[in-house]
Amino acid sequence: MQNQDGRSIETLLQHVADEKPSGSPVAPPIAQTSLFVFDTVDELWESQAATVGPPFCYSRITNPTLDIVEQKIAMLEATDCCKCYASGMAAISSAIMSCVQTGSHVIALDTCYGPTKQFLKDYLPKFGINTTFVDGLTTESFLNAIRPETTCVYLESPGSILFRILDIEAITSVCRDKGITTILDNSYSSPIFQQPSKFGVDIVVHSATKYLGGHSDVVAGALCTTKMRMEKIIANETALFGGALPPFPAWLLLRGLRTLPMRMNWARDAGRIVFEFLRDHPEVEEVFHVGDPDHPRKDLVQKQMTGSSSLLSFLPKFRDMDDVKKFIESLDVFQIGVSWGGFESLSVPLHYHPSDWPEPRWVIRLYLGFEDPYDLVNDLESAFKAIHETLS
Repeated sequence: MQNQDGRSIETLLQHVADEKPSGSPVAPPIAQTSLFVFDTVDELWESQAATVGPPFCYSRITNPTLDIVEQKIAMLEATDCCKCYASGMAAISSAIMSCVQTGSHVIALDTCYGPTKQFLKDYLPKFGINTTFVDGLTTESFLNAIRPETTCVYLESPGSILFRILDIEAITSVCRDKGITTILDNSYSSPIFQQPSKFGVDIVVHSATKYLGGHSDVVAGALCTTKMRMEKIIANETALFGGALPPFPAWLLLRGLRTLPMRMNWARDAGRIVFEFLRDHPEVEEVFHVGDPDHPRKDLVQKQMTGSSSLLSFLPKFRDMDDVKKFIESLDVFQIGVSWGGFESLSVPLHYHPSDWPEPRWVIRLYLGFEDPYDLVNDLESAFKAIHETLS
């Protein structure tokens, strides 16, 4: 992946914002401080006026350690600025709140991340903000839902359960003409495999707990956008909600970013191996994976993405809840857990009912960590055999 200055993203990731004088430690130190002091009042006032980058005033807004991470993520996402938060939901809710007011209308994907849907569906209505959820199977499902009071369209492409793909550019071009802000959760792809800003997205958000952190030891979020929009978000949602990422988890996130390209390449290859196993298995009805060569929106995958990650799901032919639980609990290498993006492989059963399905179904979601993918295949086969013995 080449950047406009001719150097690869992989090279820039190691060097952007890392300039240091001779004799400095190669790993930036953690600026574990709550505030910064000055020689003059004018210098203090100058620091209070800064919303993006130095001079630093108070770690509730930003901090030298946090600033390095944010510059790197902004570079990766091809945006002017990034602000990191103490969780993915802090970034997501800040992004949404920055573009709504009483009476606003939001459009969102009905298969979006569960807490995001809860925030839109259950929390915002008490402020007079309503959301229309669409299946996203066509671009028209979004465009037909636009109202005069629509101020925000919230996107996930791919999503994190059925991995549906949206025509990002078609949606954002209409929204931009109408003055509607678009937000896209890019956690599945990471900026290594997709840069939504290049397709017109106004605000890109991440659960940095996932691939960006990559080690299951930090909870964080990221919000990427233009400098003008970021200054407003920092002055309002960041400063007033107080959700900025503290220095130590920022340092952990920085460490995770160093290996992001290599980890995403592993994720792509592991995803392909496990997908091919599941696709051909007699106990599997359907596999949902962005890397499927027969993906129904393959043209958009090829246009918008440069790879697919190691998060996938499938519909088992066995539908009884006890059988689904037995399958999950028969896995040995896969652990049972809800997150993804770290070193460990995870499995979770989800009782799911998107609007275009006639009835709810059990979906088994798998995240493939850094174990040998063929060991993961063998683990899945052992669990299928345990179910087969039960059913027979």
